[in-house]
Amino acid sequence: YRLSAQRYRSDGFRHNAYLHRDDTNSRDETTVHGRLRWLPADSWQVDAALLYADADDGYDAFALDNGYTTLSDKPGRDAQRSVGASVKADYSGWDSAVLTAITSAADSDIDFGFDADWGNPDSWAPVTYDYVSANRRSRSTLSQEVRLTSTDWLFGLYGLRLVDELTTINQGEYYDPGSGYADRLDDRLESRYVATNVAAFGQYRWQLGESTRITVGLRGEQRKTDYRDSSGLREAPSESMAGGALTLRHAHSPLVSSYLTLSRGYKAGGFNLGVVPEDRREFGAESLWNLEAGVKATLRDGTLSIDAAVFADRRRDQQVRTSFQLVPGDPASFVFYTDNAASGRMRGLEASLRYAPDDAWDWYLNVGLLDATFEDFVTPQVDLSGREQAHAPGYTLAAGGRYRNAAGFFVRLDATARDAFYFDVSNDQKSWPYALVHARVGYEADSWTIQLWARNLADRRYAVRGFYFGNEPPDFPDMLYVRLGDPRQLGITFDKRF
Repeated sequence: YRLSAQRYRSDGFRHNAYLHRDDTNSRDETTVHGRLRWLPADSWQVDAALLYADADDGYDAFALDNGYTTLSDKPGRDAQRSVGASVKADYSGWDSAVLTAITSAADSDIDFGFDADWGNPDSWAPVTYDYVSANRRSRSTLSQEVRLTSTDWLFGLYGLRLVDELTTINQGEYYDPGSGYADRLDDRLESRYVATNVAAFGQYRWQLGESTRITVGLRGEQRKTDYRDSSGLREAPSESMAGGALTLRHAHSPLVSSYLTLSRGYKAGGFNLGVVPEDRREFGAESLWNLEAGVKATLRDGTLSIDAAVFADRRRDQQVRTSFQLVPGDPASFVFYTDNAASGRMRGLEASLRYAPDDAWDWYLNVGLLDATFEDFVTPQVDLSGREQAHAPGYTLAAGGRYRNAAGFFVRLDATARDAFYFDVSNDQKSWPYALVHARVGYEADSWTIQLWARNLADRRYAVRGFYFGNEPPDFPDMLYVRLGDPRQLGITFDKRF
């Protein structure tokens, strides 16, 4: 058995100047994991797992000046309490196959709310401009999988039931003494969403000589859904989906191998819950064809390892997460929803290199190159065909090294870099490229370790999310608002092993 628990608390990296507080974007998170393995007989193995997670975080991440100082008078909350459990049982009493059954269940209560105008009475005076949004969600899942596995084949069945209940509350008021325009908002929407998935899957492997093998896998799935909400809307679509993969692997030597894979994947459609336009309530299933080739090699007496792959994807009815403002001047009407693009394309390269010439030195380099564009995507606002997809940087880099001497002292330096990317499909606003440096120095003994570390050592400012809309009365000009990543952090960590 194994039991682990963690408690994390932080006041965050924002200063609320209006409330004179430094904890409005705080984190207060507790997680507990438990695992148990039971061997009731020689042919039986039972593994049980339990998860408890309790997060009570603040949400006050956006500032009108795109900095770390916020002005909201009603900071939000990002909280979740989840309990999950699973039981996996393996029976190996037969000569030719192993029977596996996996049962899992989870239950979550999620609260998310925020100050929709990001300001306070002083910010907007003489205009009255005060909006809040709250979402309360209850989600439960229950799944069952049974599979039979042999040396060269497997067959299985899978079932999942999901129940999601959501209450969305948007409230606010607006009054402009200059124009005399006034508005009051008090909307509440309750919805219930139920989805049932059943699937059958199988795989077979052929060995072509000592160095080559072919693997083929297939999966078919049926999904039924039921949605209803307090506005009177009710929908119950169902869909059938299929996917699979064909892989050729070849061992050129004991230290060098390559593979080629052609696969078809899918992602089920669904509903956008909460307040969204009626013509955007549903979104369809997505399918993807992927061709990938890669190589794995260990060279120079095991001191150098290389892992590289190139890929090309074609996505049909691509699911796209987007956002827009339903009512100009009403920040609580800024909604997120999933839509379908007609098609999209991705191609790229991923490579990693690790070099450890001796026990003291260890170097690594990871490179990712990505070209992801929409081939056919026309929204009510703009034609995005040919444009890069959102949150798809052209390159990602990570490099670093570690030195550790025989006495136990060590130094580690890591650097990461990311290309610019579009924030959303609803606008043409982009982030800026950035690079971060992290470092640590310490001492490791037989049973304990102490280290001094720094993250974002150069204190770079970089954006991780961005939205483009009007949020400043009385004219509400469209502006880019970004959420910054964490600034420089310094700390000391001590580990003791018993």
